[in-house]
Amino acid sequence: MIGQLPAFEGEVLTPDSPGYDAARAVWNGAVDRRPAYIVRCAGTDDVRAAVRAARELGLPLGVRGGGHSAAGWGVPEGGLMVDLSRMQGVVVDPEARTAHVQGGALLGALDAATQPYGLGTPAGIVSHTGIGGLALGGGVGWLSRQIGLTCDNALGYEVVTADGDLVRPTAEEHPDLFWALRGGGGNFGIVTRFDLRLHDVGTQALTAGIDLDPADGLDALGTWLALAQESPRRATHVADVSAHGPLTLGFVWVGPPADAAPWLGRLDALGPRLARRVTPLSYLDLQAQSDVPTAHGYRRYAKSHFVRELPDAGLEAFLAHAEADVGRASLVAYGGAVADVDPGTTAFAHRDAWFEYDVGARWQDPAEDERNVATCRRLAATIEPWSVGVYVNALGAEGADGVRRAYGAATYARLRQVKSAWDPDNVFRLNQNVPPA
Repeated sequence: MIGQLPAFEGEVLTPDSPGYDAARAVWNGAVDRRPAYIVRCAGTDDVRAAVRAARELGLPLGVRGGGHSAAGWGVPEGGLMVDLSRMQGVVVDPEARTAHVQGGALLGALDAATQPYGLGTPAGIVSHTGIGGLALGGGVGWLSRQIGLTCDNALGYEVVTADGDLVRPTAEEHPDLFWALRGGGGNFGIVTRFDLRLHDVGTQALTAGIDLDPADGLDALGTWLALAQESPRRATHVADVSAHGPLTLGFVWVGPPADAAPWLGRLDALGPRLARRVTPLSYLDLQAQSDVPTAHGYRRYAKSHFVRELPDAGLEAFLAHAEADVGRASLVAYGGAVADVDPGTTAFAHRDAWFEYDVGARWQDPAEDERNVATCRRLAATIEPWSVGVYVNALGAEGADGVRRAYGAATYARLRQVKSAWDPDNVFRLNQNVPPA
């Protein structure tokens, strides 16, 4: 025994253990909580024992995969943290086009294992994100317009339940749980393995962007919105505007760069530009391109909306973000294969969203917390009139109203029924929580 815990094959850290502070640190540097125990699980048996121990001791249970939850849900104050960071194995079967991914693996490990075969599956846009949080919330990436969300490519899971049991839901086995895990977050258990379908996606990519003056960008932004819906599925259109910065309009292309030439011409025709960038690169480099700006340790805050359309008033509100003191906002196109899936097929409900809007800030001085959070909230409020929901993986600590907004009434009600069946005591509540019905 270690304290009141059973023996584990992995490591158990307490507040006086060497390495404890590093182990409790997560992506958002504003999160500063102190678990009573951190169990660095060596495998599924450790996860099962940790769940049972937390229940027996009456401790809050948090689950840390990649640690990217903006709210820091994986770090329970005075509770037990199940740390999956030692469970990072990825096994690829290139003939079957499948990957078996342990629950603590980072997206970079998945990409590194699949790309030697020219294979891939939607895996976010930051390589140090964990597979668990990404896939359980839906999972959007540069491949999503081509082949859907991460959850659309899930074939099955290995899950530790609230009783510490091990189940393997698929479309045929425990179909209710299989449905809920595809978008419903960490509400139903700890996933120790994801079985994912892979696709031939090649190894090449291209990024393209032009900078314009936001003051003169209304027509160009409106044209860009229309192009985003007309473009081939290999292209994901992105617009960015930052405090005192330019308006950047562009796209990410996954496939042979030469095939993007017609769409580069459409981009160049948007208007007088301040700068132009066209960069062919490997898919692996594309996936790591945002790693430095999204590095661990900064204090962070963000707000997000799904939108179907933005009239001129919405476009003007987006362009006005350039006048703010802090923050960076983006519009990223959806549609394509994401919209092909019936909304009832998975717990990711917002299949008809055209774009995801996000505004966020990062900083280091705690004295700037109040100002930066208030600014992001104010900017997001200017887009809210056109909001049709929110991506659960982009949701902060916004309580029950935020969770309901992420799922919509029908999906939320169905998730509550599944929660009642698999976690009636709400053991897995440190997340974007769906309570039992």
